[in-house]
Amino acid sequence: MAAKLKKGDKVVVLAGKDKGKEGEIASVNPKAGKAIVEGVNIAIRHTKQSQSSQGGRIPQPMPIELSNLALLDSNGKATRVGFKMEDGKKVRFAKTTGDAI
Repeated sequence: MAAKLKKGDKVVVLAGKDKGKEGEIASVNPKAGKAIVEGVNIAIRHTKQSQSSQGGRIPQPMPIELSNLALLDSNGKATRVGFKMEDGKKVRFAKTTGDAI
């Protein structure tokens, strides 16, 4: 199935503790149906000190379900994603505005 959300997309969180927050997708795991969004769903990881890095409490973004994310359109509102053919190519478009992404 084609990916509706991809790396680099601006998204808004629809549900969970970070509802309403916006960010950019850093990575997507389509097999698990999850994505890592910068600045959203942050957890504190305790790491031991090593030669290369200082130890301590390090904030790290955790994966969030793709179903809890919505793409931001050109107006800055959440939108669903559709697919259409343009010049023989399959392109994603925002359902609210109809613009190609």
